[in-house]
This record gives sequence, C-alpha cells and structure tokens, in this order.
Amino acid sequence: MAVLNEEQTMLRDMAREWADNESPVSAFRRMRNAAPAEGYDSAAWAEMAQMGWAGVVVPEAYGGSDFGYLSLGLVLEQLGRNLAASPLAATAAAATAIAMGGSDAAKAQWLPKIASGEIVATLAIDEGPHHDPVRIAATVSGGKLTGTKEFVAEGDSAALFVVAAADGLYLVSGEEGVSRSARHMADSRSHAQVTFEAAPAERLGGTDLTGKVIDRATAALCAEMLGMAEQAFATTNDYLKTRVQFGQQLSSFQALQHRMAKMFTELELMRSAVEGALEAIDANRSDVDQAVSLAKAIASDTLNLVSREMIQLHGGIGMTDEHDAGFYIKRARVLETMWGNAAYHRERFARLNGY
Repeated sequence: MAVLNEEQTMLRDMAREWADNESPVSAFRRMRNAAPAEGYDSAAWAEMAQMGWAGVVVPEAYGGSDFGYLSLGLVLEQLGRNLAASPLAATAAAATAIAMGGSDAAKAQWLPKIASGEIVATLAIDEGPHHDPVRIAATVSGGKLTGTKEFVAEGDSAALFVVAAADGLYLVSGEEGVSRSARHMADSRSHAQVTFEAAPAERLGGTDLTGKVIDRATAALCAEMLGMAEQAFATTNDYLKTRVQFGQQLSSFQALQHRMAKMFTELELMRSAVEGALEAIDANRSDVDQAVSLAKAIASDTLNLVSREMIQLHGGIGMTDEHDAGFYIKRARVLETMWGNAAYHRERFARLNGY
C-alpha cells in the first residue's frame, strides 16, 4: 500500500465522503434512468471541479494543483466505489497530453479551462473494436486531421479532443470538421464514434508522446477499477454475513469463505500493482510502461473475478436490475477492454522484458 502524505490523505478522505454522501450508487441509477446526452450528471461534475479535482494533474502555473497521478488515482478509486459517472479520468488524460506536449500556446489556452472544469476534454485513439495504438490510419495534411475514432469515452460532451494520428498526437477543438455518433454500451456511460473531416489540428508531439499518454490514461482507469473491485467485495462480504440460509449465515460455510479469501488476496495484489503504476508515473521512472501493463493485466483479471462472484454469491437477487450488482459487472466488462485487455497487457509486458 502506498504511503500517503497529509495532503493526499485529506484528498482521499474528502473524495470518499463526497462520493458516499453526494454520489452513491443510487445517484448513478438515477443518471442511468434519466439518460442525459453527456452520460453523467453535469451538476455533480461542476461540484467535482469546484473541489479542484479537474486540476489534480494540471501544473500550478495553469491553475491546477499538480498533485500527480497517485493523487488522481485516490480520487478515481473513491468515485469508482460508487460508480460515480464523471469525465474526470478522460479529462485528466487529455490535460496530461497537453502538459507533456510541445505547444506552449495550447497549454496557456486550454489547461486553465480544464483545471476549472469549464470544458471537458478526452483522448481519441483507437480506430477499431480493440485497443491497437500501432494501427492508426488518421492523417494530418496542411494542419487538417482526417480519420474516425471508435468508442471515445466522453466523446458525446467533449469540447476538446487529443487525437492520435499516424505520426503522433494532435489537438482538435471546436466543432469544425467534427461529427459524433453515440454508442450505447452496457455501462450506460458516454462512448461515441467521432469522425474528423479536415478538422483544424495542432500538433502536440510524436508517437512517443502517444504511448506515454496512453499509459497514464490506463493507470487512471486502473484506479477506478480498484475502487469498483473493493466495493464489490465489501458489498458481497456484508451480504454473506447477514443472509441466512439453511438456518445459518452464509459466511459460516467454508466453501464460501475460501472464495472470499481468494478475492481478498487478489485485491491486495491489485492494490499493490495499481498504486505501483501510479507512483512510477509520478517518479517518472523508466519502467512506467511495464508497471502500467502489469497493473492493467492484474486489475482486469481481479475485477472480472470479483464482479462475477458478486453476482453469484448474491444468488437470484444479484441477477435483477433492482440490485446494484449488475451495474458493477457491466462497467467492469467495458473497463476490462479499454486501453487493452489482460491478454494484451500480458503480451506487452513480456515483450517489454525481451520475451
């Protein structure tokens, strides 16, 4: 477990309190039923921005707090516990791309707006059903970008896109040359197909920057997955301690104890890997790519296990829409595939280590 400083502890506790009081799972259910076009509660997002969360990874010179990725992960973990829908992860990744990019003008223009929550930004990378950053067909000619990106998170509401082209990352703002088509997925969140037709684009950096930004977006995603897995486990554990079957509490059956013990140990490993990746990013270590792939592979496997067990150990009620278990498994399946599934990252980790 990561050792937190005083500011990080306060940030984590504040995020946990806000999520429990202002954005419980029932709030996600209401959002799901209302189905806003942006895929999240805009009022809740405004509150998050007021608390400074939108600027956690934005440099202080541009209105952020520059607390780093471990701090961002602490917030995303607490939001993930309650499935709080927000564009925080996507916007943070886009902000990182701008901050790490080579355009001082873009930094001055966009980072203050991101830090204040004035705009939502996102990454537009993949062009097919599976994560494959090597196969990018989008091109830029004369400062105009053309290409189609699939399943862009927060693509329905984003005002700013960090787009991967064959030769690197570009910044696309405004609606000129940009069209969107919503993609309705199991998790009831925003995923859009975004088409760029000669959209004005500003270069941020080459393909090396693309890889670094994807790693940071992946690590942030893992933090949300950690929060989801922790809460799914806790909810299941509480149920087993209160549900009586055959005259006994379910938690008294040894077979179920073994299954819970298995999940507990996997969760401890998941936390170690995810926090290790976030700390590697903040320390700018040379093995960030390896740490992130290790975290995503473990996070995907563990969340898959815990979300399935949540359904099974709750029995029939876990299969109904009235219970929250279904929300966790649906979001889990989407996050498992985003930025590469477990198989992709195991293969990448092996390749990075020379195998």
